[in-house]
Amino acid sequence: MSDNVFLDTNILVYSYSSTEPYKQANAQKLILDTHSFISTQVLQELTNIITKKFKFSYENASAAIEECCKNSRLVINTKETILLANQIASRYNYSFYDSLIISAALECDCTILYSEDLQHGQLINERLKIINPFL
Repeated sequence: MSDNVFLDTNILVYSYSSTEPYKQANAQKLILDTHSFISTQVLQELTNIITKKFKFSYENASAAIEECCKNSRLVINTKETILLANQIASRYNYSFYDSLIISAALECDCTILYSEDLQHGQLINERLKIINPFL
């Protein structure tokens, strides 16, 4: 059985971007070839980026959200997610929103968090490894 992995927003953004074909192909492969999880926060951030930066219509953004939810399991952030994010932010000095991504990944029992923005190779709570898939 493959590991549970969590996808940070930037992975999904690259999957819809045509400006960096290597990153787009790599992101799409991760999405399709892993047992992946995303959170409501990831979908919110994705919607914001693709409508502002890529000029997607909200109808196209909705289609992207539907596609993401078909390819990854959706996790809803709860009070517990937020409380754990506060602990992570305090312990590892990540921003609250980065810590919220990490917290959601931990709650899903993920062993890998794919992100371009966090510290590559760092182990969180001795069970979640951050990996930059574009290195």
